[in-house]
Amino acid sequence: MEHFTKGLIVGVLGTVAAGVGALLTFKKSVVDPIEDQEEKFEENRKRAMRKSRAAHHG
Repeated sequence: MEHFTKGLIVGVLGTVAAGVGALLTFKKSVVDPIEDQEEKFEENRKRAMRKSRAAHHG
């Protein structure tokens, strides 16, 4: 029974570690590029607003 318990614990920990690794990989490869792209769009929008306002004050 002791080997079964150790195997079960190791299996559960391995499964949890694999799940966490999959989530982190998904975040790094899918979520972060989307957030970076949204950040660039926001920065370009701010830059365009400043440029537009500066052009109308001349």
